Amino acid sequence: MWVDPNLNEFYSRVARIEKAHARGYGFEARGTLGRKASSRRGSWSLRFLRPLVMALLVGVGLKGIIHYYIGAQTYESRVSALAAGNGFDPVGAWLMHADPVTVAISTQLQTLLPR
Repeated sequence: MWVDPNLNEFYSRVARIEKAHARGYGFEARGTLGRKASSRRGSWSLRFLRPLVMALLVGVGLKGIIHYYIGAQTYESRVSALAAGNGFDPVGAWLMHADPVTVAISTQLQTLLPR
């Protein structure tokens, strides 16, 4: 009877894997969703920039919604009143000024949701 030598190698690999599983080791392929929390690898910049970009998008979106809801003139008067304040109020005015993206979002909302 003829026996394939590759089959013997296969069974020895399976035996090593089963022995390792019995010891509590796990095997996860790279790039798959595994159960190990430490297996998540990613570049530092991507893990840092993704939440930063999301916060920026949400902030500009909220500014656009507020600009649409209260109107351009009221928005500008409130921002100028904030700029005349003291402490951190001018910083808030600088953050809340109506930039082109905010105005574009407000304009799109006006076309989609006319009053």
